[in-house]
Amino acid sequence: MRPDMSADHTTEAERLLRTAGQYPEDREPLLLRAAAHLELAGERERATSLYDELLSGSPAAPLLIRSLKAANLWEYGHEAEARAIIEGVRGARPSDPAPWEIAAETLESHDELEEAEATFTEAAVLLVPPGEDLSYALQSLLASRHRVRRMLALPHDAHDTLADRLHQGDVPLDELHDPKRLWSLGSSDPAELQAEITRLRSELGSYRTALSRPFPVAVLHWPEPELDELLAAYPELEAEYPTYRAHLTDIEASLRELSQAGTPNLGIVPATVPSYEAFAASESSTPANPDLLPQYATTLAARGRATAWPPLRTGACWCGSERVYGECHGGAAGA
Repeated sequence: MRPDMSADHTTEAERLLRTAGQYPEDREPLLLRAAAHLELAGERERATSLYDELLSGSPAAPLLIRSLKAANLWEYGHEAEARAIIEGVRGARPSDPAPWEIAAETLESHDELEEAEATFTEAAVLLVPPGEDLSYALQSLLASRHRVRRMLALPHDAHDTLADRLHQGDVPLDELHDPKRLWSLGSSDPAELQAEITRLRSELGSYRTALSRPFPVAVLHWPEPELDELLAAYPELEAEYPTYRAHLTDIEASLRELSQAGTPNLGIVPATVPSYEAFAASESSTPANPDLLPQYATTLAARGRATAWPPLRTGACWCGSERVYGECHGGAAGA
């Protein structure tokens, strides 16, 4: 069975719902991921029920959940309700880029380009500070705004220029977001088709940060005392972690490689020996099994324990050194 088939998404949703029962303190991120899988499986009414269940309590991110609910509702015929929710989200002026981007992309996907552009612009004016040291979420918002404005043939403004400068892809944003490029998909010229494949690959890396469908690819970070305890108890894992310094270097190198390949929404999850041992027991396995490590990372990420990577260059480094990221692992060599 292919991994993108609806049955697989339903199975994963059910697993996440069971996990939410085991870890009630992480119920909100787990139910959000379960709802996303249900949407992908076409079970949109069940997804709406999960969003309503979350909203009936005191969620940490109510505006994010409302935006996700609106996006889902519109997809199965509840346009009026979805519009009303989006207007409410805009009126609440979220301080987080995610609800804005989800609401705007929902409007965009239903050909409401003027309203999408207005929503993106409201968010940019409210949230984007002076300077260029912006979070990945804000960079994504500016790139998405650039795309919509390009489709509307609007002239560049200061936020578009900033999006251009911050864009890291091989294909410039103006070319990437050129509406005319879609015509090349019908070309019989192999060179034109290859050029379009290159553009699409670039777009996969910057078009959507998975804010609306948060499935972070997370890497384990064992703080030095935890790594010492892990290796003392399970020396079989020394091949995975030869030294603490190598562990830190591998984390940064792995995340940079994933980022360059266009993988969105990367994160780091802090690991502890007691938590890992409890996870191994829940899987009826031994902590000495190295195949369990990526599963442990994925489960922690699903529980909302991941910290987004990369940090701002002027923010604290993820390694806990108390140095800023740009002078620590965010330096040119990723030391």
